[in-house]
Amino acid sequence: MTDASQPVTDPLSLAALDTERHVASAGWDQPPRLFALVPTADLLRREPQLAAGLTVSDQVSGALTAVEQEDLPEADSIETLLGRIAWPDTVEGCAIVLERLVVPPDAERGLPKDRDKALEALASHPERRDVRLLAAATRDGRSICLLRQRDHDRDDRVATGSDIAPGLVAALRATLAG
Repeated sequence: MTDASQPVTDPLSLAALDTERHVASAGWDQPPRLFALVPTADLLRREPQLAAGLTVSDQVSGALTAVEQEDLPEADSIETLLGRIAWPDTVEGCAIVLERLVVPPDAERGLPKDRDKALEALASHPERRDVRLLAAATRDGRSICLLRQRDHDRDDRVATGSDIAPGLVAALRATLAG
């Protein structure tokens, strides 16, 4: 969990936290959302009118601003979607926000072979937890993941770590290689 007694000053962490709060403000049951992370200073040079909307975290040295990518292409999976993405050099990093069901490992035993029936069984499992996952990565190799449980939506507790979703972080890094 994030520690409120320790201020967050790392630009990637600040951008990730701001982005997760932005997504959280729209509630649950959202589709995946993808963001380019661009240097705030570069963005302000191109769009000076945006300076009026700056927050304290936007003024940290090396600050990153998340720019949502709307109208994402249709894809069967997140892996397929990310496999179609390539960023221009002006993008320092990227972030994706997904909602997922989490169940205890034993809940996956004995699932029906039919995919839809298996998903239905997992969704109705009494120990299932809804989570929102944000994964972010930068061209220089930094990454962070945030995880919010729906059960803790109102208290704003968010778990952070660099290894929460290593496969997703690797897929994001692949979009930045170019």
